Amino acid sequence: MRRLLMPRLALCVLLAFAFCGLQAACETKYAVSVVTDRPDALYSAGETVTFVLTATQDGRPIEQGEASYVLSNDGSTVIEKGVRPLTANPARVAGKLDAPGFLRCDVACTVNGVKIGSATAGAGVDPLEIKPSLPVPDDFDSFWAGQREALGRTPMNPLLRPVDSPVAGVACFDVQVECLGGMPVSGYYARPVDAQPGSLPAVLWTHGAGVGSSTLRADVAAKGMLILDINAHGIPNGQPAAFYKELNNGKLKNYRHEGRESRETYYFLGMYLRLMRGLDFLTAQPEWDGKVLIVRGSSQGGGQSLVAAGLDSRVTALIANVPAMCDHTGVINGWPRLVPRDAEGRPDPKVQQAARYFDAMNFATRTTADALVSVGFIDTTCRPTSVYAAYNNLRGTKRMLNRPLMRHAYPPEWNSEALDMMQAHIRASR
Repeated sequence: MRRLLMPRLALCVLLAFAFCGLQAACETKYAVSVVTDRPDALYSAGETVTFVLTATQDGRPIEQGEASYVLSNDGSTVIEKGVRPLTANPARVAGKLDAPGFLRCDVACTVNGVKIGSATAGAGVDPLEIKPSLPVPDDFDSFWAGQREALGRTPMNPLLRPVDSPVAGVACFDVQVECLGGMPVSGYYARPVDAQPGSLPAVLWTHGAGVGSSTLRADVAAKGMLILDINAHGIPNGQPAAFYKELNNGKLKNYRHEGRESRETYYFLGMYLRLMRGLDFLTAQPEWDGKVLIVRGSSQGGGQSLVAAGLDSRVTALIANVPAMCDHTGVINGWPRLVPRDAEGRPDPKVQQAARYFDAMNFATRTTADALVSVGFIDTTCRPTSVYAAYNNLRGTKRMLNRPLMRHAYPPEWNSEALDMMQAHIRASR
């Protein structure tokens, strides 16, 4: 009996493997893509933009099916809807914008009534000509000068607690610095252990949206920099995940809109004060070279980088990936969609007025720092129209990294791009 059982068992195993292999071979792989007819996806106002649509099944063009498309002004106003048949040749959709902005094409493909995939592409139309939706308020500078003066009356009283460094030769600290706004600056500070007085550039690193701990940047400090990475809320660092989850679901659940009816009560007032105080801490360190002061971040952190540079003339370079908080008052605005609108599209007047004092676009007008900015042409969180509205206001040497097929993301190449810019800026200052 045992002799018969083993061959039967082996046969069952072989049949199972054969079935799995047959099933894998029968799985159909669909792919849908849409791209512009220019690699850089850049056009002039009034010029025709052609989007090229392809759909494949197991690598071969689908010859029966259809592609539904929507053309819009940066995902906002719909310009055109339509359908193209799928054939052996790529389908094409043409459109244009008569004014600077971003033309977006969203595509969904079906075969026999079943959706097989979707794709999106964006085209920049004279993006360097995009203008702010509203000018900087007349008392913008006096308002923030008043905040700076009040902050200056508050002693820093920094508390540095040593923490283990993951990199040899780098000293690391958990730091809290007193500030206005109810919460301290809270972050991790790292510097080379052998740093000499007046020898190193300083970097303030800011965080994206959400609730979490600061990050220890010992690896970057090891390259010869003073690094202060701060969380957005002044909360304790290095806590269990449950601690931050509770804050995110409770007290800080809607922080992005909290108090937005007034410039005196909006939550981001405290966040911006912590930016100023973080820069004060860095520039007070004896190892700072007194010349190079860099701010960098992504999304909400990218918006904070623009803001910090506008608030402090000592900032010499800013680095912002897909920056948020740009053009709050525009119809096509960026996260956090600060100004509510009624059914007719009219903005809330109180919130709109308060929002102007926290718009990264307006702070961009106040800095001559060198700038590196990255934008995704199909980003619906920080829409490219809003990013360019801020970028076009920067007054220093600047460079935009256009990513036509990128949504809201932190691309893998960003770290090396940002580090290259930081190191080039440092070399140029010496």
